[in-house]
Amino acid sequence: MHTVNLAQKLGLFDTHWDPKVIASYNDNDVMVVKFSGEFPYHKHDDTDDFFLVLKGEMLMDHAEGQPLIVRAGELCVVPAKAVHRPRAVEECHVLLIEPKGEPNSGDSGQPPAAKDHI
Repeated sequence: MHTVNLAQKLGLFDTHWDPKVIASYNDNDVMVVKFSGEFPYHKHDDTDDFFLVLKGEMLMDHAEGQPLIVRAGELCVVPAKAVHRPRAVEECHVLLIEPKGEPNSGDSGQPPAAKDHI
């Protein structure tokens, strides 16, 4: 049992769309990531996607209409099988929770991130 300083972990890297594992619980990875620009549209057939914006603003594009705006201190859960695309006009910092081994790229065809532990 220990504490994790999110700001300190986010200060360890400058890359975008490159989640870093900072903790694990119940076969899930807890990760921090920086978003800038847009990620490809994709879906995850067997798991929901959890996004908590720590700094900045994320837009979540989806099939149901206008993008969802997710601001610092807000979270968004994308249901399994829902096609979505996170994006950020300016860099934002996000906490993600995903089952261990779940590729962040879903079915987009883009190679998944390595999800290094920091």
